[in-house]
Amino acid sequence: MSKAPVVAIVDDDEAVREALSDLLLVQDVSCRAFDRAEAFMAEYVPGRFDCLITDVSMPGRSGIDLLQGLKSIGSSIPVIVVTADTSKVSRSRAMKGGAHAYLAKPISSEALLRHLRSALNQARPAPGGDGQGTNSDG
Repeated sequence: MSKAPVVAIVDDDEAVREALSDLLLVQDVSCRAFDRAEAFMAEYVPGRFDCLITDVSMPGRSGIDLLQGLKSIGSSIPVIVVTADTSKVSRSRAMKGGAHAYLAKPISSEALLRHLRSALNQARPAPGGDGQGTNSDG
């Protein structure tokens, strides 16, 4: 029996962190919430988290900077961006940087959970699977 997935949530808005945490907990998904990218990186160890959900606009490092920083150290953690930033430039930077999905707030729980399941399957490919994920936003 494999361990339950652990998802990291990085968002400077406490209400958003709590709402996402509550949503994941009712799905029996463990999570850790961080208010800044720097706080997440201080605790990041490869394999500790199975997926990362992050905002774009935060004090300090942005979610896109966080995504790029993770890629620069060789991390393969799937990243789902959940943000009010609907600019095509930010979306393009995130997706080119390897984001699994870019979802504009307000998001539906169903859409987030669908992308999360896909990201977790990418992180843990089934035997014989290729581990390839999707990059859709809807």
